[in-house]
Amino acid sequence: MRQLSNAYLGWFTSDVQFPFYIQYGGHDEDTELHRHADFSELVIVLKGHATHIVNNESFFIKKGNAFVINGSTPHAYREPHDFQICNIMFRPEMLASIGPDLRKSNGFQALFVLEPMYRNAHSYASKLALPISGLDYVESLISMMIEEYHNRQQGYQTMLLSRFTEMVVYLSRHYDTQENGIEGNHLMHLANAISYIEDHYLEPLSLEEIAGHSNVSMRHLNRIFQSYYGTTPISYMHKLRLEKACHLLKYSSLPITEVSYECGYNDSNYFTRQFTKAYGRSPKGFRQNAGAKDDVD
Repeated sequence: MRQLSNAYLGWFTSDVQFPFYIQYGGHDEDTELHRHADFSELVIVLKGHATHIVNNESFFIKKGNAFVINGSTPHAYREPHDFQICNIMFRPEMLASIGPDLRKSNGFQALFVLEPMYRNAHSYASKLALPISGLDYVESLISMMIEEYHNRQQGYQTMLLSRFTEMVVYLSRHYDTQENGIEGNHLMHLANAISYIEDHYLEPLSLEEIAGHSNVSMRHLNRIFQSYYGTTPISYMHKLRLEKACHLLKYSSLPITEVSYECGYNDSNYFTRQFTKAYGRSPKGFRQNAGAKDDVD
């Protein structure tokens, strides 16, 4: 078995304030199996084809394919033929800062969250294949980004982040509209459910409602949610509610009963039990530890 090596973002850029790198890449020979120790990578195949090794499985990739590899996923390229790609290396937290509305996009959830996460535990081929017109547009974005990156004029970081955001949105929209096969349909059902939950998590939600909106049975939704996300739809809803509760407890002086109502809980005792189970302390204890204003309940 070949030894697995690590690649670090610091090999490509020393700018710790802007942990981002973009380049054209080409491979004439096989590459070694490696993983990205501290960054994620968006890969867009611009020309040719190759065999993509992910974990211990092999997949054929060609011009127009786009996929994201997270840090802990081993991958390599074999048997490249006229193979040219664009590598965009970034820290995952960059995705959290480029617009909360993206979290409600099915394509974004599938391409940038679910595929990479599932690929980490299982072999999973790219499901995004851009048409020629779409690839032409993406190539124009890449050209502008590389020019910005190398010229480094005033405001280049803002411009790069803007172009990167545009590319993420564009790729997510294409993922939304294409046919992805059985496995891809599972991801899209799941992404649709996640988007719906994140849009309505403060409202009374039932598993039946979430499944109906996602065009899938409740049993199947629970199964694919567990398989890909490691939790249930209802548990995911509670996670979002409790994250909002943490924010309100830390940055507001709302009474805990009011916090529970604001976070979708009509029963403040139930809210307290859920919060304590998740964080190991009561809402009041969390607030006191966070140094927020005293509770006025």
